[in-house]
Amino acid sequence: MEQAERHITGRDCNYGVYYLLALNLFEKAILVMPNMETENSNISRAEELKVLANEAFKARKYGQAIDLYTQAIELNTENAVYWANRAFAHTKLEEYGSAIQDASKAGYYRRGAAYLAMGKFKEALKDFQQVKKLCPNDPDAARKVKECEKAVKKLKFEEAIAVPESERQSIADSIDFHSIGMSPSSSSVPIQAVIVAVTAAIVAVVVIVGLAIATTITGIVVAVLMVLGVYWWGGCGGSGVFTKGRKLELEVEPQYSGARIEGDVITLDFVMKMVDDFKKQKCLHKRYAFQIVLQTREMLRALPSLVDINIPDDNHFTVCGDIHGQFYDLLNIFELNGLPSEENPYLFNGDFVDRGSFSLEVILTLFAFKCMSPSGKPFLILVFLVFSLSFLCRSIYLARGNHESKSMNKIYGFEGEVRSKLNETFVELFAEVFCCLPLAHVLNEKVFVVHGGLFSVDGVKLSDIRAIDRFFEPPEEGLMCELLWSDPQPLPGRGPSKRGVGLSFGADVTKRFLQDNNLDLVVRSHEVKDEGYEIEHDGKLITVFSAPNYCDQMGNKGAFIRFEAPDLKPNIITFSAVPHPDVKPMAYANNFLRLFS
Repeated sequence: MEQAERHITGRDCNYGVYYLLALNLFEKAILVMPNMETENSNISRAEELKVLANEAFKARKYGQAIDLYTQAIELNTENAVYWANRAFAHTKLEEYGSAIQDASKAGYYRRGAAYLAMGKFKEALKDFQQVKKLCPNDPDAARKVKECEKAVKKLKFEEAIAVPESERQSIADSIDFHSIGMSPSSSSVPIQAVIVAVTAAIVAVVVIVGLAIATTITGIVVAVLMVLGVYWWGGCGGSGVFTKGRKLELEVEPQYSGARIEGDVITLDFVMKMVDDFKKQKCLHKRYAFQIVLQTREMLRALPSLVDINIPDDNHFTVCGDIHGQFYDLLNIFELNGLPSEENPYLFNGDFVDRGSFSLEVILTLFAFKCMSPSGKPFLILVFLVFSLSFLCRSIYLARGNHESKSMNKIYGFEGEVRSKLNETFVELFAEVFCCLPLAHVLNEKVFVVHGGLFSVDGVKLSDIRAIDRFFEPPEEGLMCELLWSDPQPLPGRGPSKRGVGLSFGADVTKRFLQDNNLDLVVRSHEVKDEGYEIEHDGKLITVFSAPNYCDQMGNKGAFIRFEAPDLKPNIITFSAVPHPDVKPMAYANNFLRLFS
């Protein structure tokens, strides 16, 4: 009986243990089930957000797409598609630093694409080689590897033949546009007539003085002609320009019917004729293009890196943001706000070129207004010619943007456009002139205007900016780089740049910079905005962007700012895009970008 009781008790004890174990497992299951349900719910919601993000991307609302992809990633960090899609959206907004960060989590393909957009061909090649290794039969991967290899080889070749900076000669200093038309091909005495005349003279000498003496005289004449010929024809390289010591065939043909500059003075009549020709997609003769660019260079070289602008009381001043080769939208700005003049001055705040396929027309128009004499009166023209290298040209001011650089122009279209519409010499010339553009402006000691943004360190004074040696290609760090590339951020402090160059800076950084320099406002450009502008940092920073429907796909408005002296209260005017001829943006861009379009 006792054994039975012990047996029963033991069995009951075992049952008790099993019961407790079962109860514990059941409780854990109850706790796990909601987590599983939550996880499944998160995955489903993340997919819904991805679908919404994809729709926003298709509608070219890239900022909205990035926000939606971000929400999807927060719900499901393991899905590489979300990272890849967000990386692609970042590239559309030129936020290449953020794109590389996302693409590093998504795979080699997207990161390679981001590196390409930044012109980092060696890094891009490594990523696409990995793509090809993973997908050896993928023709797309093979094509991209081939293009990257070509780019890297070209870079190595250019590095091998590059002349050291200290030994590099100025292309602008070698060009004398005044001498164009004095080359042998445009001489008033044809070369055939010269040959006939020399032959006749030799025959006459033979008849008059006899063969022996004539032979000696003829030898001397031939020797002299050979020396003169070498001097006259030396350096004829076919580059399309007559330079000091070189003939560059640029005589203005009689049949040329476009705008002409009479003498050294660029007048409003010439500029308007040139603009009208550009509207009809006609070209300006190279001889006059050289004159415009070279005269602009002389003016820009005389300016400091930071230009102070004085706006008299009761006068106004207009600041425009990025134009990016959208020539017809530039003309619309002039239609809405008037042509540049001393009574209606403008500051164009960088990024005149690239992406838009009328960049040459934009830059020549802005440069021509920069060079334009104040009127057609002889006395004023004389004054203008004497003082034009100083600060008397107050109708238009130009600042450098990050796209006024070789690396950007090579990828985003300006270099290809100039080569197509003019020639290789102009490619070098524009690169040199862009290095002369000032980096920033200050309006009435109150408003700081710069293309990009502020700095990685506090305590930068306006005197530090004035002291920058700007006459070279932008570096990848330092004050000059940050002026051209940095962006504001909503958070305080500083953060990494979403572009991969420069930095992001908060409202506290802006406030300290303004206080340190006794300024009221920062105006910058550099970023597309849906309304053409955005006011940030407690009203102390304004972004203005003047290229509406950027690249024919963003759907944004353009804007410009009118300041009225003395209070300089900003009056922001927005406008929409206007039609343009059927030439797509990026028509002259590097082949790499077309691979991803």
